[in-house]
Amino acid sequence: MTEIVTRRQMARTQKNKATAHHLGLLKARLAKLRRELITPKGGSGGATGEGFDVAKTGDARVGFVGFPSVGKSTLLSNLAGVYSEVAAYEFTTLTTVPGVIRYKGAKIQLLDLPGIIEGAKDGKGRGRQVIAVARTCNLILIVLDVLKPLVHKKLIEHELEGFGIRLNKQPPNIGFKKKDKGGINFTATCAQSELDSETVKSILAEYKIHNADITLRSDVTADDLIDVVEGNRVYIPCIYVLNKIDQISIEELDIIYKVPHCVPISAHHRWNFDDLLEKMWDYLKLVRIYTKPKGQLPDYTSPVVLPDGRTSVEDFCLKIHKNLIKELNALVWGSSVKHNPQKVGKDHVMEDEDVIQL
Repeated sequence: MTEIVTRRQMARTQKNKATAHHLGLLKARLAKLRRELITPKGGSGGATGEGFDVAKTGDARVGFVGFPSVGKSTLLSNLAGVYSEVAAYEFTTLTTVPGVIRYKGAKIQLLDLPGIIEGAKDGKGRGRQVIAVARTCNLILIVLDVLKPLVHKKLIEHELEGFGIRLNKQPPNIGFKKKDKGGINFTATCAQSELDSETVKSILAEYKIHNADITLRSDVTADDLIDVVEGNRVYIPCIYVLNKIDQISIEELDIIYKVPHCVPISAHHRWNFDDLLEKMWDYLKLVRIYTKPKGQLPDYTSPVVLPDGRTSVEDFCLKIHKNLIKELNALVWGSSVKHNPQKVGKDHVMEDEDVIQL
């Protein structure tokens, strides 16, 4: 009820420079209320939803999110060859159905999440459990029916946003550090169109933070600052999969192809799966490292796959066995070194399709 009142206050408030301070305060209050709403209470109250906990396997996890009957189960079945109950009525998939595909040497786990409905972030239709699994994914595929209005896209984005998932975004460039005393030390390294010292202080006061260092390194919003203070946001790449293109014209298809982050497909006819898999690979940003036993040719059949940003020799060793790092003597071939081979240390950062000999 309090959330509804806060929303109404925000809707009634005109957006301008004079009201930015008040709006920032209301946004902070709303974010806190949402967090309290979606955070499970302690004790045994409420079941978590049987079938939603799926063990993470493989090199990456991709979640299929969408409204009921958009073709998620058919897409999973045809991509992975995994049977997922498919029928011409809504809410067929009532639990998380896992499948696995191998692509470019990487093992990618696919999760067909139960269809979400409007209000999922508030617990409707077991939506909290669905979106909680989506938070653990390395990539989200929002599956949409190309015949239905793209308002579905906005609704799903709104549900995911309400659960702290930020799609195709980078974390805000904000420095935030709590301290014991000294008040709020506010610094902006560039001009700000929305935030000033007073607005920042009022947002922090809503969180009972009265001593902190805040540095704004780009033009950010009150929502960006709240995301940083909340500290529980996840930033996940997303592809919008527009299904059932067999039912539209070529002219309409040409328009769809221009929409950012979109891939048009027909799950039933298996059309355009190559484009979808290639885009999934690009968005996952996985790095393949091939191993070379001493005196032998590299093994190009089973790469060690690492996530982007964690591709050092040390990361590689830890993925195989932690003891490898103790007596490290590594040679690397590939684009990350000047000489082939080159002796490297544990901090050396490798690139896709490098070869390593330990």
